[in-house]
Amino acid sequence: MALVRLGTLRASAPLASRLLCTAAPRKIAVVLAGNGVYDGSEITEAVATLVHVSAAGFAPECFAPDIVQHHVVDHTKGEEDSAPRNVLVESARIARGQIAPLTSLDPTEYAALIVPGGFGAAKNLCNHATVAQGDAALMAVEPSLETAIRAFHAAKKPIGLCCIAPVIAAHLLKCEVTVGQAEGEQWPYGGTAGAIENYGGVHRPTDWSGVCVDDANNVVSSAAYMYDGKPHEIFESVGAMVAAVCERA
Repeated sequence: MALVRLGTLRASAPLASRLLCTAAPRKIAVVLAGNGVYDGSEITEAVATLVHVSAAGFAPECFAPDIVQHHVVDHTKGEEDSAPRNVLVESARIARGQIAPLTSLDPTEYAALIVPGGFGAAKNLCNHATVAQGDAALMAVEPSLETAIRAFHAAKKPIGLCCIAPVIAAHLLKCEVTVGQAEGEQWPYGGTAGAIENYGGVHRPTDWSGVCVDDANNVVSSAAYMYDGKPHEIFESVGAMVAAVCERA
């Protein structure tokens, strides 16, 4: 059964997790999906992940699949651009160039795996937003990410996800996750809760600052920008997820 924490890990999360995360190995793998909310990783969530992991005393190391993006979106217009881009190359912008192909990830060298959100998680890391849209028979995960998630899961190492990314774990691990609330004015993507159930997972409602911890599967998730919140609230939501991951690493 999942432990749902309603706002217990907030502003003090970096300090608390820094005190808790002392065991080696001290590296956490962060999987990116491009650069930008509409076609890649959500930048606030990705940067928040790196900051909170670092503040907790771990070294974040970034990975991304070396594949062509599903599509490219002009973020000034919200319209599709015809020029192709590469997920690894675009993700390197967030990682300040310090990134490696996801196929090179060796789970034995890392204490945990974290996947931030953004539409790239649902377009490049899986086909939830492009094909499956809640249909379990059509849902597929990018092969190198599926390999990584299954390896961390088999090793009983924690896996953290936020925003839309929990659909990936729900599909692969049939675990308990959260994307926040299934309905409400500030929850524009609430229908994702139903997709999680369709994929074989269990959705556990939380508020924007809460986390869902599936003890049996060692999976931690939080809502992040599934909630129409302010940047500092999203930063705290991601921080709550990271802190819970570090507690278990």
